[in-house]
Amino acid sequence: MKNPYEGKEIWFLTGSQDLYGEETLAQVAEQSRAVATLLDEATGVPVTVVWKPVLKDRDAIRRAALDANADEACLGVITWMHTFSPAKMWILGLEALTKPMLHLHTQANVALPWADIDMDFMNLNQAAHGDREFGYIATRLGVARKTVVGHASDARVQARVGTWARAAAGWDAMRHLRLARFGDNMRDVAVTEGDKTEAEIRLGVSVNTWGVNDLVAAVDAASDAEVDALVAQYDQQYDVAAELRAGGARHESLRYGARVEIGLRTFLEQGGFAAFTTNFQDLGGLRQLPGLAVQRLMADGYGFGAEGDWKTAILVRAAKVMGYGLPGGASLMEDYTYELTPGKEKILGAHMLEICPTLTTARPRLEVHPLGIGDREDPVRLVFDTDPGPGVVVAMSDMRERFRLTANVVDVVGPDEPLPNLPVARAVWQPQPDLATSAECWLTAGAAHHTVLTTAVGLEAFEDLADIAGIELAVIDERTTARGFTRELRLNQAYYRLAQGM
Repeated sequence: MKNPYEGKEIWFLTGSQDLYGEETLAQVAEQSRAVATLLDEATGVPVTVVWKPVLKDRDAIRRAALDANADEACLGVITWMHTFSPAKMWILGLEALTKPMLHLHTQANVALPWADIDMDFMNLNQAAHGDREFGYIATRLGVARKTVVGHASDARVQARVGTWARAAAGWDAMRHLRLARFGDNMRDVAVTEGDKTEAEIRLGVSVNTWGVNDLVAAVDAASDAEVDALVAQYDQQYDVAAELRAGGARHESLRYGARVEIGLRTFLEQGGFAAFTTNFQDLGGLRQLPGLAVQRLMADGYGFGAEGDWKTAILVRAAKVMGYGLPGGASLMEDYTYELTPGKEKILGAHMLEICPTLTTARPRLEVHPLGIGDREDPVRLVFDTDPGPGVVVAMSDMRERFRLTANVVDVVGPDEPLPNLPVARAVWQPQPDLATSAECWLTAGAAHHTVLTTAVGLEAFEDLADIAGIELAVIDERTTARGFTRELRLNQAYYRLAQGM
């Protein structure tokens, strides 16, 4: 996957005023530059933090906001009021700003030099004062932002800033995302439907449809030499079943799977697409339902949704960008079936073929098996168990007047026993707070059966993303109760309807 943070920036904006004189303002600039450097050099912050000159009046503030909006490299801005910065100066700038904002409530020093404190020190180091003024005007204007409190050298502060930066990158990716649907969604399915125009208005995503046979033409155009080279990659990266190897009875199935990957990758690259969907009911001239190709494209950072589910494809792409460079992965997922033995409750998730191998550090096995739906040849696919560890499962539903994200914090575990007869990649997890509460809340929220499962980023990244996007997020975690969750959904319904205005 290409580094989505390369060439991107977070701007560091410091507020002050002319009242203090040039000597004090020089100290403000020096110290704010040092704070920005701490964040820029932090391993937990994945993007370059760029210090900007101290802002002292409303024209400069508005100009900085407009410049941030216009700069494609700028993912968002961090604001800090080093001294007292009268907040009326910020009104025009905050109203103009369209990029994500993080309010860092920090100060230059960690420990107070108690014996040396005088009024000059107090006048210089009054972020505790200035940030409260700034917080007031941001709240009064209804400006969405994340607030992080603590010294910039603190790893916990750096981690929260880094998570927000990842969410800002996910938002930026959605704003630039072109998604190709090959065919429509699965017939008679409700939750995979949605308002594609509203998705572009709210999220910036361009969602359009191409005929499957446009893809078939690209698949058929793949050369034998290209197929040979890709099959050789498969032999190096996976444990390939004997029947799929050269000379094996099903080797042609593997070669066709490689041809599908070449054609699909070519189509997406030429069209500038970073996400796509397929539908087993609309395969045109394809001889196999794409399995291996989809898995490998997801591993390279593409978003994907099965059965025409473009909303899940958006989430997978966002999760890929937000989790770039972190341990773990992200994939399309679907809750399939339950283990309901008391005390052992858990969910077995999978899909027909398309689970991303970034969810495992083990070497996947490349196999071919019959597929009971789709009316095509037996498709090739990677088979593996997802690595244990913390994760989050997120779905997007179109609730008619808004999009709703539903997120469940989960603990991915190994299967209780081997699964020798399940010929697909899979994940097993214990949902928080427990399966019964989780499922009741999920159903109450109208959350989709297709999800993204990510083990790279946690809940906070999706909280930040939802705040940036201005869309609803319903959370199911260790503190959730069915009663409280239902009450929250009712309040959300009223809030989001009122927030949209007439």
